[in-house]
Parts: sequence; structure tokens; C-alpha cells
Amino acid sequence: MDRLTRRRFLLASGVLGGGALATGAGALTLSRLLDTARPGQPSARRPVDTVVLVTLYGGNDGLNTVIPYADPVYRAARPELACPPEQVLRLDGEHGLHPALRGLARLWAAGRLAIVHGVGYPKPDRSHFRSMDIWQTAAPGGPADTGWVGRWLDDTRAPVEAAVSFEPVLPPLLVGRRRVGACVSYQGLELPDWVQPPMVAALGRVQADEPAMQARAAAAYADLVEMGRLVREAGTPAAGPADADPAGTATGTGGGGALGAQLALVARCVEAGVPTRVYSVSLGGFDTHAAERDAQSALLGQLDAAVAGFVDRMAGTDAGRRVAVVVYSEFGRRVRANASAGTDHGTAGPVLVAGARVAGGFHGEPPSLTDLDRGDLRATTDFRDVFGAVLDSVLDADPEQFLLGYRGQPLPLFRTG
Repeated sequence: MDRLTRRRFLLASGVLGGGALATGAGALTLSRLLDTARPGQPSARRPVDTVVLVTLYGGNDGLNTVIPYADPVYRAARPELACPPEQVLRLDGEHGLHPALRGLARLWAAGRLAIVHGVGYPKPDRSHFRSMDIWQTAAPGGPADTGWVGRWLDDTRAPVEAAVSFEPVLPPLLVGRRRVGACVSYQGLELPDWVQPPMVAALGRVQADEPAMQARAAAAYADLVEMGRLVREAGTPAAGPADADPAGTATGTGGGGALGAQLALVARCVEAGVPTRVYSVSLGGFDTHAAERDAQSALLGQLDAAVAGFVDRMAGTDAGRRVAVVVYSEFGRRVRANASAGTDHGTAGPVLVAGARVAGGFHGEPPSLTDLDRGDLRATTDFRDVFGAVLDSVLDADPEQFLLGYRGQPLPLFRTG
């Protein structure tokens, strides 16, 4: 394929002027990330040395995720939404999981799932964007222009591959003053119908003496095709527009669909020996102001399949057994259901932590359903106690240095032996 023909193709397909060029110019590509792999080299710095942060955008209803099924106030406050007690996946005599979370219930039974009750922050803010900003910057006292992982990147002078997001955009979580993490979107390249297979290989080959930007666009195109191949090999289709909001509930609060595709790429990197210490992935659509029952059930089912499948896969290798998954949302929902068979913005909610070397079981105190703050749950656990555990036990860092204003005690979420 001559350069003129290829240039016309790249322009017609949107590659030269669009996302692929941006990927090649300003982000770490998947092939470059895999090139950093050091297979066979031990990385057993600590029993857990890699963390995957799963952000549930929109405000997941924690009361219908980790369910206080034995409390009659739960059913009285939301009679239309409360899961029937016979359907709850019971963890003990008081709490259980939503029926869509069978994979996580299995991890719980195996001691590979920890649940932190009532996680929030002082003076809660019910704005999606401000609340998520607080969680990702770990600065509840006021605005901050760096994320808590970004500050760790700054301090350790880490290379770009030390923290990687497989989301469509780089989250503030991974942004420091001098260092930032890498953004490698899970979405591969959607080819026009008229593209024939013989054209694909030629498009990604850089030709001698061609302009640098055209060569970069072609290389980026090849990388996007490779991304799609790896996702297909992992058994999870690359996400398209129809996958972005499986429950039809997203409200521009962030996140995307295809969590399984993102975690499949994380698994590929871990198994290859990529030295990334922090991965960021996400799932959107949890702003369930109306028709919550079906919407949240679909989303939790996707979360369950993706996370449980990932943890099972990671259990097969030594490197995988040193990986932990932390699942959080910017806030929970109100205790009482609204008039639209949904719930409105609330405050505290559960955080889930999964992995082979997680200290399974409950952590923290369950919030009261009667001692409320203007109808909302009172947080019983500071979110920085969770991220402090990640810094202390996974990243070998001082939580007080990177969590602004923090003087607490990290939770014992990870086994030390």
C-alpha cells in the first residue's frame, strides 16, 4: 500500500486526525506497556505489591449491595427496593450480598473478600464531581490539584508505567505535579465495513522516509488493532457505544462499560510481568434515581463476573496472587427510597477488597439505619483508612505523607505472611 493511499485511508477512517494519533503522541500505548515486562523476575517486595482500583461512578447503592437483611428498618425504608431476605446471599446472621453477586459470595467463603462497612469522609458532599474529587485526591479538607497515587508517583520518581489506567481518560487519581500515570484505553479500533483483512497488516507498517507524524499515526493504528486482538483473546469483546451504559442509567458522572475487558488487560499485563504497581479501571451507570432494581442488578452482575473472574485468574500465578482489587464508589444512596423506585444521593457505603492475600471478613462498624444525618448514613470508617492500607501494605509508603490531613490508622486489609 503506497503512502498516499494509506494517508487517505487514515484520514477517511478517522485515525490520522483522531484518537489513535492522540494515543500515539500523548499516552503510553499497550505495546509499549507490554515492552516494559520483565518476565521471570521476582517482584515479591511484599505479599501484596499490586493494587487494582475499581471505581463505580454514579454512587452505588451500598445498602442493596451489602444488605442488612436482618434489620427491619431496611425493609421498611425501601419496601419496593429491598431484596427479599430469602434471595440475599447471606454472609452472617445480619448481612448478605445482593443476589447478583454470587461470584463475590464464593470469594467470601474462600476468605478472599473483605468488606469494609460505612466508608465515607467528614462533612459529606452529595455532588458526584466534588465527592469523586475527594476520593481520588484524598483531600477532604479542600480542593487539591493532585491525586493520592499521583503524589506517590512524584515522591518515588516513578516511571510512567508504574500507574496505569485502562479507562477512556486519565483519572485525577493518577495525576501528580511532576509525574502522571499512563492512560491506555481498553477500546480498540472500530474498522469501517469496507476494510479488507489484507489491508490491516499494511496499515500498521511504518515506511521509510515518510513524515514523522504519519508514521506515528500508523504505529498508533497498529497498536489499537493489537489492543482489540488482546481483548478478544481474553474472551471479552472490546466495548463499543452500546456497552458504555449497560443499564441505561449513566448521567455523565464518569466511567464506562466493559469492566471485564479492562480487567482482562490488567491480567494480561500482570501475567506478562509488567512492573505496574497501581491499575485504575471503572464501571459507570450507578446514579439510580429511578427504576433502580433492574438497573443496579445488571450493573452488579457485570461487576461480579468481572471481579470474581479476575481474582480467579490471578490465583493461577505467583504474581497474580500478589494482586488485590479495591472496589469503591463516590458515595452511597439515601436509606429511604424515592417516589421513582430509586434512591437519591447519600453518603457512606461499603468498600470491597478482593484477592488471594486479602484479610477476608468484615472490617469496620456497620452504620446505624436509625441514627441518621438528615436521612443519610453516618460514616463509621474514614476512606483514608482504606487507601492508607494500600499505601502502607502494598506500596510501602507512609499514608500520612500522601493522604492530606490524615492522622488515622490504616485497616488491616492484607495478610502479612
